[in-house]
Amino acid sequence: MGRRTANLLGFLACVALMAYALYSEHILGLEPCPLCIFQRVAVIAVGVLFLVAAVHNPGGKGPVFYGVLTVVAALGGIGIAARHLWIQAQPPGTVAACGAGLDYMMDILPLREVIATVLTGSGECGTVNWQFLGLSMPGWVLIALVALGAWAVLANPTERLNRR
Repeated sequence: MGRRTANLLGFLACVALMAYALYSEHILGLEPCPLCIFQRVAVIAVGVLFLVAAVHNPGGKGPVFYGVLTVVAALGGIGIAARHLWIQAQPPGTVAACGAGLDYMMDILPLREVIATVLTGSGECGTVNWQFLGLSMPGWVLIALVALGAWAVLANPTERLNRR
């Protein structure tokens, strides 16, 4: 399989993840919390990087550049998903009450404060309202981003590694 095809498959995996996220929101009625939205941003960033790498299909050190950028984006999402899982694991009543909505915070607070506030988590982030095989949505996002990060490394080897 060529590098372009491998990156395109990574992009399509991200499209599938976002399609299910939108399905769960608009069809199943599961309202995303602020941490869920941040995880979506990470999946979109990973997908965009896979797409750009597929379209650009660089030679030389370009694949390493795209691989590293994609892994960094995936690691950001992994960190957010891990934080979300930690918040969900806390005993009831120990997580702060539901705060202001993300749209409202984006309107009134600087971006740095919005990010800090969201990452502290709130009541709606601690609620588990969907599970599959015993894992909540952030658990599956974490697994998907680990797989996508590994795929980015495999899809974008250096020319030296690619010749073997």
